[in-house]
Amino acid sequence: MTSRAAVRSRRVPRAAGPAAGVAALLVLGACSPAGPSGDARAGDVAPSIGGVVTVFAAASLEETFAALAETFEKSHPGTEVTLSLGGSDGLAAGIAAGAPADVFAAADPVTMKTVADAGETAGAPVVFARNRLEIATRPGNPDGITSLGDLARTDLKVVVCAETVPCGSAARKALSAGGVRLTPSSYEEDVRGALTKVRLDEADAALVYRTDVAAAGDAVGGVDFPEAAEATNDYPIARLRRSENPDAGQAFLDLVTSAEGRRVLDGAGFLAP
Repeated sequence: MTSRAAVRSRRVPRAAGPAAGVAALLVLGACSPAGPSGDARAGDVAPSIGGVVTVFAAASLEETFAALAETFEKSHPGTEVTLSLGGSDGLAAGIAAGAPADVFAAADPVTMKTVADAGETAGAPVVFARNRLEIATRPGNPDGITSLGDLARTDLKVVVCAETVPCGSAARKALSAGGVRLTPSSYEEDVRGALTKVRLDEADAALVYRTDVAAAGDAVGGVDFPEAAEATNDYPIARLRRSENPDAGQAFLDLVTSAEGRRVLDGAGFLAP
């Protein structure tokens, strides 16, 4: 698979952030072996958690995973989480090409399957969240967009994600379900690229995830539409076979799928799987 998506990388700072107040709530069971009942077995020794954890994640997970990464670092002194963010197809292509990473979180099962089929996952992927599309508009919705069909108006500049990435695939399904024929002004490399076009007033509307509209705050408006229910994406996560820090990678995965991870995901607008 060839990549159309640039990967944005950022190292999560150690300074206090929005997740600092919840660090003490981290479920510590992820850091120690457990028996069938979930309790640590007598005599077991918890694996050493430290070093850099490299996480490849879909662009729509940026704020959520940044918050969880801060929580993780505070709960495991001596660790650093590096997030590489972008379109899921580009991330998958990088993994297949040997890019060093410990964990992969994709925005749809199809992209994860390409990584698993290539033998790059360590264990079965786990679905940890779901997401649904929403129409992002300019602040205050000055164009009066109220439905998916409105996006076909000739007076509007509308952007969508490239069809090779999950948000583009979801947009295609939603448009098909609504019988809407759309000629986008551009196809963007990931969902954040599409949203940025609206934020910079370079487009009137974009089909993005509802979590991205929520994260943008007052910078954009949001319009729900019923056809979005036909294009809900499952988000799977997996530890990678070539992980250079497997214990820390597993601990981060366990955080994402824990009750604390669910709380952060719920707060960002993700749906439970």
